[in-house]
Amino acid sequence: MIANMMMYQRPQLEQAHNHYWQLIRKHLAMAGIDSPDSLSQNAEEFFVWTHPKLVLSQTCGMPYRLWLHEKVELVGTPNYQLPGCDAGYYRSAIIVRRDDNRSHINEFQNALFAYNQSFSQSGFAAAYQHTMQNGFWFERFVQTHQHRLSAMAVANGDADIASLDALSWQLMCVYEPFAQALRVLDWTEPTPTLPIITAKGQPVGTIYAAMDAAVNELSNTDRRLLSLKGLVKIPKEHYLAIPNPPEQADWPAISRKL
Repeated sequence: MIANMMMYQRPQLEQAHNHYWQLIRKHLAMAGIDSPDSLSQNAEEFFVWTHPKLVLSQTCGMPYRLWLHEKVELVGTPNYQLPGCDAGYYRSAIIVRRDDNRSHINEFQNALFAYNQSFSQSGFAAAYQHTMQNGFWFERFVQTHQHRLSAMAVANGDADIASLDALSWQLMCVYEPFAQALRVLDWTEPTPTLPIITAKGQPVGTIYAAMDAAVNELSNTDRRLLSLKGLVKIPKEHYLAIPNPPEQADWPAISRKL
C-alpha cells in the first residue's frame, strides 16, 4: 500500500498533512479499508500514481488527462477556495520581477520563461493557452522542475517570467522571502484543481467520504495551513476537456536546464 500528499508539501505544512492523513486513516479503518501508517511524501510521483495498491494521492490535471485517467480512479477534488475561482478550481499566477517595468504579457514574447515540468497544467499548459490567446508563445525556456525554483529563477534574474499554481504562489507569499521581489503580471483562466486519485478497483465513494469527514475534523489551524475548505466532485470529462500544449518537438526553441 502507498499514499501521499506531495503536491503542496513544505516543512511548515508537514505536521498538518500528517494530522490530516491520520484522520483519513481513522475513517478508512472504520470502513474496513487498510492504509499505510504514514505518507510516502518523497516517493517518485509516477511510481506513486501508477502503484497497483495506491490508496490515495494527488496528481496534476495534465498527467491525469494524458496518461492516468484510464489507469486510476478519480476520487474527488480539493476545494482551496482560491480568489477568482469556483469551488474546486484553481488558476496560475503569471509572475515577473517587481522591478520589471513591462505591464502586458505581450511584452514578454522574447523573455526567458521558467517552467517546472512540460506536463504541468499550472506551470506549462495554462501558460501556453494564456499566451496563445494573446497571439504568441514564448521563444526561450528554462526548466526548473519545481514551482518554487521557477519563482526563485525569476527573483534572481535567471529567468524573466513564470507560471505558478495559485496555491503554490499563495504559500510562497507567506513563507518565502524572495516572493517580495515578485509581482503578478496576469492570471490564467481557472481549470479544475489537482485531482485526488486511487488505484483501479478501490472504493471511490468510501475514500471520498473518509477524506471529507477528515477535513471536517481537522483543527481550524490545520485547515488554515492546508488552505483546505473541503472536497467537491468534478466530472472526469471536465479534466479531459482541457486542451494540451504541443509536444516538445513543436516548441519554437529548445529548452535548456538550469
